[in-house]
Amino acid sequence: MKISEILGIEYPFIQGGMANIATGEFAAAVSNAGGLGLIAAGGMSPDTLRGEIRKCRGLTDKPFGVNIMLMHPQADEIANIVIEENVKVVTTGAGNPAAYIEGWKKAGINIFPVVPSVGLARRMEKYGVDGVIAEGTESGGHVGELTTMALVPQVVGAVGIPVIAAGGIASGKQILAASALGACGVQMGTVFLASEECPIHENYKNAIVKASDIDTVVTGRTTGAPVRVIKNQMAREYIKMESQALPRDELEKLTLGSLRRAVYDGDTKTGSLMAGQVCGMITSIRPVRRILEDLYSEYEEELKRVEADRL
Repeated sequence: MKISEILGIEYPFIQGGMANIATGEFAAAVSNAGGLGLIAAGGMSPDTLRGEIRKCRGLTDKPFGVNIMLMHPQADEIANIVIEENVKVVTTGAGNPAAYIEGWKKAGINIFPVVPSVGLARRMEKYGVDGVIAEGTESGGHVGELTTMALVPQVVGAVGIPVIAAGGIASGKQILAASALGACGVQMGTVFLASEECPIHENYKNAIVKASDIDTVVTGRTTGAPVRVIKNQMAREYIKMESQALPRDELEKLTLGSLRRAVYDGDTKTGSLMAGQVCGMITSIRPVRRILEDLYSEYEEELKRVEADRL
């Protein structure tokens, strides 16, 4: 069963929870276009999140969800807010949601943790989650080590719950590949950055469009917090400092506020332009609805081609 059937959405596509980007208004735009929009609680205070949930609900009557980064210092309060506000879908990252699962299940929330490994996927299944999002290292932002092509089939083979593929997906061909690996849907982030409705600065959008296949790099591997970004002055300086084995405090000074500088100020030199490796495939800024329609149309065309070739 596709994730679209499970969640009652038009397309089997989930918008990634991108901190400081995925607002209530943006999530509503994605949901209205036929995907599952997510509000990113990362970077929000509990009160701000509550307001964004209510804003989203006022802009769409379609399903939407909230992404919770469990390292958030107010994660306990945020976990309760999604119950109080009757949110129907929660995705999680950067931590173990075990402490919240029972309460979320009692509230009728569908729970989909992001997992970078088979071991974590198995643990999540034991906790009773509704599915997992297997995210490969091709994705933007915080990343694991395994590629999507290697991770997804291993997770599918290890658990009996739905698996959504994420990381390195921006075309119908890649969606078809994810389906062939056993995924019931896909989560995408970078492709939505280049949408008309995305609230990031135009400079950030243009950086996505102009990027080539080799224009992303992973910073923070030496600190245990790897992040994929578009190469710029800040990223190069960070990697240089890492090679010199400078203290983590010094590295964090360089990145402090860098995502906000990129998102709100359009600082493409010292801002953190989080993006996946597929940014080299994105060549224009389009409405969200057009993005989803084009992706699904290409998926169907590729499926027909493959079936015809098989005959």
